[in-house]
Amino acid sequence: MPKSKTVFFCETCGHEVAKWVGKCPGCSAWNTMVEQLKIDKNAPKVAQSAFANQMPMPKKITDIETTYEDRIQTSISELNRALGGGIVKGSLVLFGGEPGIGKSTLLLQTAQDLGSQGIKVLYVSGEESSTQIRLRAERLDAKSDQLYVYSETNMALIEAQMKTLKPDFIIIDSIQTIYLDEIASAPGSVTQVRECTSWLMKMAKVGGVPIFIVGHVTKDGNIAGPRLLEHMVDTVLYFEGERHHTYRILRAVKNRFGSTNEIGIFDMKEEGLAEVTNASEVFLEDRTVGLPGTSIMAAIEGTRPILVEIQSLLTPTSFGNPKRMSSGIDNNRLSLILAVLEKRMGFFMQNQDTYVKVTGGVKVDEPAVDLAIVASIVSSYKDQATPNRDVYMGEVGLTGEIRRISRIEERVKEAKKLGFTRAIVPKKNLSGWKSPDGIEIVGVDTVKAAIAVIFQETNQR
Repeated sequence: MPKSKTVFFCETCGHEVAKWVGKCPGCSAWNTMVEQLKIDKNAPKVAQSAFANQMPMPKKITDIETTYEDRIQTSISELNRALGGGIVKGSLVLFGGEPGIGKSTLLLQTAQDLGSQGIKVLYVSGEESSTQIRLRAERLDAKSDQLYVYSETNMALIEAQMKTLKPDFIIIDSIQTIYLDEIASAPGSVTQVRECTSWLMKMAKVGGVPIFIVGHVTKDGNIAGPRLLEHMVDTVLYFEGERHHTYRILRAVKNRFGSTNEIGIFDMKEEGLAEVTNASEVFLEDRTVGLPGTSIMAAIEGTRPILVEIQSLLTPTSFGNPKRMSSGIDNNRLSLILAVLEKRMGFFMQNQDTYVKVTGGVKVDEPAVDLAIVASIVSSYKDQATPNRDVYMGEVGLTGEIRRISRIEERVKEAKKLGFTRAIVPKKNLSGWKSPDGIEIVGVDTVKAAIAVIFQETNQR
């Protein structure tokens, strides 16, 4: 019998060391090393042997036929959008999100939708019993005859059921509960998660069966286990949203078959997740009108424009260093914009605590949000409201210039559709397209010019 060897793995990146260290040599993360038994390289591996005879032979690249991905369309258009146009056959998709955010609900709704199309679905649950899933299915009205539920955590037994049932679509909920007998470590460990995901990836590629796996997240919001897990799968989807809001955002952070900028928006209701087709109206439905510190920004998420509200609040600081807090935008972006307003515009911000928020639980990370942040901060600083029917878009440079942004025509059309009458845009974006009727386009080239346009009009009104 070979002697078992104990090693330490990093939970973040999977780096292996012989002795425990406080700081991971691979990713420099602190306190992420966990003790595991090292895998015996001479032991048979299910992930390598189960499909060895089915693997294709190497081909010349010139002999490979070019074909489009064969996709399965669901009736959930927001899910199709986040996936890049549908479920690709043979793909391995990882779902991440906080507990209770709606991952299992969405997957069960997807299973019911595919089952109603005659597609055989196998739902493997390692956390809930079949009775619990049945109770949730009653609430979601998921009663398709093509939906099979299997409560098991042993990968060998799951493999046997897959070979017997031969499903067309597989859901694993969750990957942290599945284990291989050949590995002498607990389910959810770095080794188990990595080897089980490798086995499922080979199952998907060889059999041409799409597999969705659920991954738990840590307190930092990252998927638990090594980062290698995200590199192994084809698509990574994160379910975002505040637990006190009903709206959920399905965001693609990795997609080998589509764009990584796409999002799907859902509304959590008692009967399940409902699609939100007009996101701009949803995010602006509770908009405050006529109060200082608010502005409207036209953002681009994937292939569609979305209007969101930016709110700012400036209060005199009680400490030596003023607070800089943000929600929905990068805190470094907020610090940069405040520095530009101080240096280029002469606003004294060093005695002001600054709070900036994107309403509705949305996260905006594109540079075009800069001008809307400037408008909301200056509005709160002056205690003067911005015009109700204005929308702002533009990137702010360190010298105070307003820089060009992309897809200006789509942003303006979305603003026009929701009743806005004026758009403040970069002056370099004025040429090369035709603005729609009924909305005034004002081009500005500096932050000073933008503030003059916004608040001079306010005084006149």
